[in-house]
Amino acid sequence: MTILVTGATGSVGRLLVDELVAAGAGSVRALTNDPVRAALPAGVEVAEGYLGRPSSLPAALKGVDTIYLAPLPALVDSFVECALEAGVRRVVVLSGEPAEYEAAGDPSGWHYYKLEKAIEEAGFEWTHLRPGQFMNNTLGWAGSIKAEGVVRAPYPEAVQTPIDLGDIAAVARVVLLDESYTGRRLMMSGPEAITQPEEVALIGAAIGRSLRFESLSRAEALAAWTPLMGEESASWLLDGFRMMSEYRMAPEPTVLEVTGRPALPYREWAVRNAASFI
Repeated sequence: MTILVTGATGSVGRLLVDELVAAGAGSVRALTNDPVRAALPAGVEVAEGYLGRPSSLPAALKGVDTIYLAPLPALVDSFVECALEAGVRRVVVLSGEPAEYEAAGDPSGWHYYKLEKAIEEAGFEWTHLRPGQFMNNTLGWAGSIKAEGVVRAPYPEAVQTPIDLGDIAAVARVVLLDESYTGRRLMMSGPEAITQPEEVALIGAAIGRSLRFESLSRAEALAAWTPLMGEESASWLLDGFRMMSEYRMAPEPTVLEVTGRPALPYREWAVRNAASFI
């Protein structure tokens, strides 16, 4: 059985390749635009290409039974067409927790929901991985922490359950190798409910500095984030923080249940990534 990992140089995909190799998975193929930069382990077959370049997919999909699908909702229809033509049987989708909101009528998760529905309606055997916020997102604070010892962000009261990328990759590895998870939507999170000011304090403890958190209004955050990601994405992100301030999130047990080990707490993540903030 050949497993294709798409986005193999991405944040989760590259970790997943290592997970599969360490688990002794049979035939692993990695889809990447930059094989040299990927520095893939020995024994991993390299397929040069990208989900955003559908012309590269037929060769990459040849002989593939199971796929880990990185999220690119805008071109999912092209992927589906190519995967059906190639005879792909199973697709494990990296979706997102907001897909649940769209299913309940909230459009904030439309792009993840579109991804999931396209895979389901095409008739593949599927599993959807739905992580919430990534711990790595807080690496975006590194610049202001280094320069000023401060983090400026909106909704300090928002309670979230961020997850480590390694935990997502570990769950994906198990699901790819164990077909008993077929047809399930796995909500995923870190092991704790935590606010942004609490995260800032843990980073400070990890680097031995006293850091400040300064709250931004929604308008201030929108003005700051729009040049970086566009107004639509900035508004979507702010809506997520607003929802977390109104509805306290609770940790999901999925990482422990699927992998048999507890999810990484933010305190440990901050220690492991301390060099990024110094």
